Amino acid sequence: MITTKLYNRYQTVIPAEIRKQISVDPDSIVEWSINEKGKVELEFRKKVTEKDIIGLIKQELPYNSVEIKKGLVEV
Repeated sequence: MITTKLYNRYQTVIPAEIRKQISVDPDSIVEWSINEKGKVELEFRKKVTEKDIIGLIKQELPYNSVEIKKGLVEV
């Protein structure tokens, strides 16, 4: 078992051993939940970037890329 400290602003560190095993990077999103048994569960997912979505939007020309970008909601 690995332990970490909870700091005064409720921050903590994901230990290097864990980070390497699950391959998270600094831009990862951490999703917290409590399961039916009352245990805390963490899920790590990659933050969606503009690079990730390039080519996913198909629209007839002309289109306004600035307006498309404004309409995106971070997942």
